[in-house]
Amino acid sequence: MAANRSRWASTIEAGLDRVMHFISWIWLALIALIVLTVVLRFVFRIGRIELEELEWHFYAVGFLIGIVACASHDRHVRVDVFRERMKPRTRDWVDLYGILLFQVPFLALVLWSAMPFVADSFAVNERSAAASGLPYRYLLKAFLPFSMLLLSAATGARLIRVFDSLFGTQSTSVPE
Repeated sequence: MAANRSRWASTIEAGLDRVMHFISWIWLALIALIVLTVVLRFVFRIGRIELEELEWHFYAVGFLIGIVACASHDRHVRVDVFRERMKPRTRDWVDLYGILLFQVPFLALVLWSAMPFVADSFAVNERSAAASGLPYRYLLKAFLPFSMLLLSAATGARLIRVFDSLFGTQSTSVPE
């Protein structure tokens, strides 16, 4: 039974890795866009609002997917001064309670709040307030609930691993 749950966690994590790897290319696109914007502005004296807005959008998507990557690979920020002194079983209990008491309610709250946020933007076909700004602002806003769904999957996989470590019949490796 624990092996099946661990396989589920591994499958979820592998799927997340593929999605995150694909979206991570946005950082390279962001760097190229920044260079283009700087060259246009300082060499050719051409300022483009839509390029600057696109930079912000790429950064937002990269940041949101970075949060998913940190959670998926259990590399998020902790108070390591305390954590490194804990026994592995105590760490697992802290992780279990942290996930159930903080992360799951946070995800539910953000998803519950984000859906009307995106729906309203879509309903009015929201665009940038700048005259030459980008249209289809709802596409960027839609990435917030999408990333929270990915984060929910990463949280579920982590919860499976912690649960197996605490209650499973076989020893499972919970990433440190």
